[in-house]
This record gives sequence, structure tokens and C-alpha cells, in this order.
Amino acid sequence: MKSSFTSMMLSHPIFYFFFMLFGIILLYIKILKPNDSTKKQEKHRFPPGPKPWPIVGNIPEMLANKPTFRWIQNIMNDLNTEIACIRLGNIHVIPVTSPSIAREILMKQDAIFASRPLNWSSEHVSLGYLTIGPSPFGQQWKKMKRVITNELASPLRLQWLHDKRAEEADNLVQYMYNQCNNGGALVDIRLAGKHYGGNLIRRLLFNKRYFGNGREDGGPGAEEVEHVEALLSVLNYLFAFSISDYVPLMREFDLDGQKEAMKKAINTLRKYHDPIIEERIRQWKNGIRTHQEDWLDVLISLKDANNNPFLTLDEIKAQIMEIMMATIDNPYNNIEWVLAEMLNQPKLLQKATEELDDVVGKERLVQESNIPKLNYIKACIREGFRLHPIVDFNIPHVSMEDTILSNYFIPKGSHILIRRQGIGQNPKVWKDPLKFKPERHLKNDGSNLTLIDPNLETFTFGTGKRSCPGITIGSTMTIMLFARLVHGFTWTTPPNEHIIDLCECVGDTSKAKPLVALGKPRLAAEVYHKLDQKKNI
Repeated sequence: MKSSFTSMMLSHPIFYFFFMLFGIILLYIKILKPNDSTKKQEKHRFPPGPKPWPIVGNIPEMLANKPTFRWIQNIMNDLNTEIACIRLGNIHVIPVTSPSIAREILMKQDAIFASRPLNWSSEHVSLGYLTIGPSPFGQQWKKMKRVITNELASPLRLQWLHDKRAEEADNLVQYMYNQCNNGGALVDIRLAGKHYGGNLIRRLLFNKRYFGNGREDGGPGAEEVEHVEALLSVLNYLFAFSISDYVPLMREFDLDGQKEAMKKAINTLRKYHDPIIEERIRQWKNGIRTHQEDWLDVLISLKDANNNPFLTLDEIKAQIMEIMMATIDNPYNNIEWVLAEMLNQPKLLQKATEELDDVVGKERLVQESNIPKLNYIKACIREGFRLHPIVDFNIPHVSMEDTILSNYFIPKGSHILIRRQGIGQNPKVWKDPLKFKPERHLKNDGSNLTLIDPNLETFTFGTGKRSCPGITIGSTMTIMLFARLVHGFTWTTPPNEHIIDLCECVGDTSKAKPLVALGKPRLAAEVYHKLDQKKNI
């Protein structure tokens, strides 16, 4: 009965709107009696934006203009502004497309903008804000950041895990070779990239590539496909402009269906993760396991000053899930876009291949130790992040006090959205912003290029208190994925397809059509055969 009622509401916007309005009025009735803070705000100038309705703000327009991020793009384009203010309920949402304003947020006023929104999706996925990513500023966030930075992502720990990463890079090449070693074959680059990332992070966390048996050719089995799709589904609904994010009384009704979909995806992930985590804890407790092999062992082995476990079971489960989500989407999305762009400009692909041959040769596969010298490869990847970020917005920052930003008043509790694509395609910053030109990132002195842009003119890993602690592992995964594909295989457009379609999805910034390219092995057969020999040792 409840389900049929919810379906009726979803199919009749008038019920949806009035029910929403009733909840907002109950929650924000105090607006009828403005307090001192409200009067103070009225004296200041907000960034430009659409005129809000009383009480509900711009929620009606948000509901009528899906996807929300494109609606926000259009608002900023129409207003010709690099900072805007859109009121959703009583929350001021501040999108930004200027590197200089982003630097002011993440450097000059980092301490003010270091918190996160409180909403159902982030609370549920983090088991009550136990992790680093979506948690508000506070002691729990500080605790988990120390764990990630000092215990998981330190240089020594990453070196400790080098062999596991190398094995997954080898598995990628072997999988691709098995597909196209008989004169070439059409290869789904998106699928290959997704499961390289999935295989790699499972190895680092659980010391296993597959939950099931996998496939003989090195590809994913049904369990791994389900696992990766569940990770991507959770990411799709996290901070996804759900109405309940701005009208808390609407949480119980799941009017946009996001809550049910997210719960289903999280339950799928826990089906795979929780038994492994619980069994591993039992092994350590009973002395069956005594030495660390992966990140899960590290998290379980941490002790406090009294030699008790430093992390609870829920903290471990929640942080494992977050690490999985944080590493799965960026590498494959970037490489798919970069290779698609370069197939349409074959000279760029040729230049990348020549760099790999000069640095690595053709008698062995590219290794992580070669990365410092692969500046053109890294320039291609940086250009992909500039032009085609996985999502337009970073995770929202929340202002912890009233402040002035770019001469505009930003009230306490505002949600700050730094638009990755808006910054990367800002015509005031970049010449020919819609053209794929890796050369724009190369340094004149030939020194080691990285994927980090300290000027925030491309926004990938962020900076400040909320910067990504996994910059090194994320960069390495992405570079190795691209380098192995380009070094190990030649790529051309499919027969009868002279140009790759570069259209985006309507609902996000991913490529509308998965990239399918014709791949052929380009190295000596012995290079690939050595992978089989290593596997059998």
C-alpha cells in the first residue's frame, strides 16, 4: 500500500510539490520571525543567481530542470558569472568556476570551508560519518584522515604494495592480448578500464582479484561485474541533489527513488565485503593470521595506546567501502576519454607511442619506475582531466561560519560546489578550451610532470584539508592503465567508423557511447608470453 502511494506521488507532481511545501513550512516556520543572523545577511550582497521563491527557494526549478548540474551550468552561463548563489530550501548553494576563487576557498579560507553537508546518502554510506570523505569536520574525520595518510597511503606502504599493482597491470595486458592476439579485435575500453580498477583495488584491500572464479582470459566474472556496477551506482547517488538533502522532513518518503536504489547497491557491496572483513578479524583474533598482506590487515592491526583495536568493526567496513568507491571511476573515465580524443587526432597517439618506445623500448612492458620520464603521457592524462572530469562538481564543502568570498557574502552552512568542468573549460583561463591539446601542460624545462595542478586550473585531486589523500595511488593507477594500453597495443577506429563520437551523456559528464576500438598487439610475442610464465611460477 505504501509503495503504491509513493508511486502515485511520483507520477503526480502536484502531490509531490504540496507535500514538500508542507514539510518545509513545518521545518522553517521560524523564517516568519527573522533572527539577528537573517537581518545581518540582508545587509550583504550575495553572488548572482536566480530569484528564490519564499521558503522553498529554487527547489521548484531544480525539480523541473534535470539533470541539476546542467541546470546550474546554464544559470552560470546565462549570468556570465564565475560564482553564483542558488537557494535550495534554506541552504545557499554556491557553484564556482574560477581557479582564483577556488584557491581562495581551498587555500586562503581552507579552515572555514573544511566541512561537509549532512544528508541521508553520505550518512548511510559512511555508517554514520565514520569515514574521511563525506564526514563533517571534527575529531572522527581527523582520526580517519590520519589512518589513511599515515597507515595506508604513505610512501613506504605504497612501495610495499608495488608487486600487487604490477601483477594487475600485467593481468590487464594479458586480458587485452587474449582478446586481440589473432589479427586484432574490437575491444570495449570502458569495460577493460573499469575492471582493471576493480581488480587492482580488490588486490590492495583483500589480496584477491576475484570474489568468484573470474574468467580464464583474465576478465571479470559475474561477481566482479556486479561489484563494480554497485560501486558506480552508489557514487551516482551520493550528493546527487536529492530533495531530501535540502528538505530533511522529506527523507522518509524517498520521492525521487534515490534512497531505495542506493540501499540496494550498498547491500550488494556489503554482501561481498562484510564476510571477508569479519573472517579476517576472526583470523587475527585467534592467531591464525600473524602478518600483514594488504590494507585490510593494516586496518585490523592498528592498536591504540592500551593495545586495543584502534578501529571498530563499523569503521573498518565503512572505510573499506569508501576506498573502493574513491578509486574506481576516475581512471577508467579519464582513459576512455583520452584515447577517444587521440583516436580522432592520430598524430597525438603516435607521439605518445613514440615517447613510450623511447623511454621503455619494445622488448619489455612499461613499469611504474618509468613514470617520471613519461611527460607526454601525463600531459595527455591531465588534458583528459581538464576537459572530461568524471563529474562536474567536487564533493561539496560547507562553510563553518559567515565569510566574504570574492567580495560576496557567504553565510554559515552554505554548500560550496567547485565545478571541475567549469574550471577546466573556463575560456578566461584556457585558450581553445574545448580542444584536446596535451602540449598545453608540458613544462619548458622537461622536468617531471605530475597530475597535480597547484594553481587549480584543472581540478582533479583538490588541495587543503579536504584534498584527496590517495593522490599518489590514483595517479599511478591512471598513468599505468593508459601507458600499458598505448605501449602494448595499436589502436584505431573500428572499420567503417572514421571518427569517434565525443558526445557526453545527458545525465553526467561520462562519454555517451562506450569507446570500442580496434586493438592489435604491437610488441614482440615473447613479451606477452612472459606474462603466462610469470603467472605459472
